[in-house]
Amino acid sequence: MSVTTSTTTQVYRVYIKATPQAIWDAITRPEWTDKYGYQGFVEFDLRPGGAFRHRASEQMRATGMPEVVVDGEVVEADPPHKLVQTWRPTWLDEPPTRLTYEIREGQDGVSSLTVTHELDGAPETASQTAGAIEGAGGGWAEVLSDLKTLLETGRSMHA
Repeated sequence: MSVTTSTTTQVYRVYIKATPQAIWDAITRPEWTDKYGYQGFVEFDLRPGGAFRHRASEQMRATGMPEVVVDGEVVEADPPHKLVQTWRPTWLDEPPTRLTYEIREGQDGVSSLTVTHELDGAPETASQTAGAIEGAGGGWAEVLSDLKTLLETGRSMHA
């Protein structure tokens, strides 16, 4: 996994032995999102202007997190290649940020997933997603590592 970080934009790329459709489904379907990363169920209306909600897992709610932990709006959806959305942690008092997933099919059944998170005006969100806050998880690097592990082995790296 390669990582490039600045104060306002974080870019992560991971190579996964999976089809673009499998990666797309793992990002946009609740039966997948509950199995990796911070878990919980996503809801997407994949039309421009459609709502995005990430509902907290039981474990997250037990720590006092709200039922909807991240919300936003779909800006662009081109399944299974590109998804652009706004992304706002509901427990922080910061503006929505812009999140882009780009999926490219490579050779030998390996696809790349590039996540670009534009975090202008959202320093706390940037710290969270960079994994810089002790005890709050590993941010995008951990989520994408777990997504890769799940798709390649059928199990979360935390299982």
